[in-house]
Amino acid sequence: MRAIHAPKTEYQRRKRRHLRVRRKLRGTASRPRLVVFRSLKHIYGQLVDDDRGMALMGVSDTTEGIQVEGEGKIGRALAVGKLLAERAKAAGITTVVFDRAGYQYHGRVKAVADGAREGGLEF
Repeated sequence: MRAIHAPKTEYQRRKRRHLRVRRKLRGTASRPRLVVFRSLKHIYGQLVDDDRGMALMGVSDTTEGIQVEGEGKIGRALAVGKLLAERAKAAGITTVVFDRAGYQYHGRVKAVADGAREGGLEF
């Protein structure tokens, strides 16, 4: 028998995982939280300062100035990570806390993290 309030959809299960991860992670102005959001077509990355409750910067695969190397969604995700790291370094941010937002650390989410590392951010 399942619990009365058990999440039923994949979206609800991901949201629950995200909240579980967020209990342990906290972003500050000096070390913001790098959050990944993945839709079916696009990938987004944000740097969030949880102390002030605001996003410092955000990048998506539709952002102007993105240089995609490789093919498909993973190539675009890698480019999102690199562009986010480039903009963060220009703003004086060198270290971040990675928040996978309830997604598996695999595929496009891993590609964003790898791109950010290649761009010079430290996790």
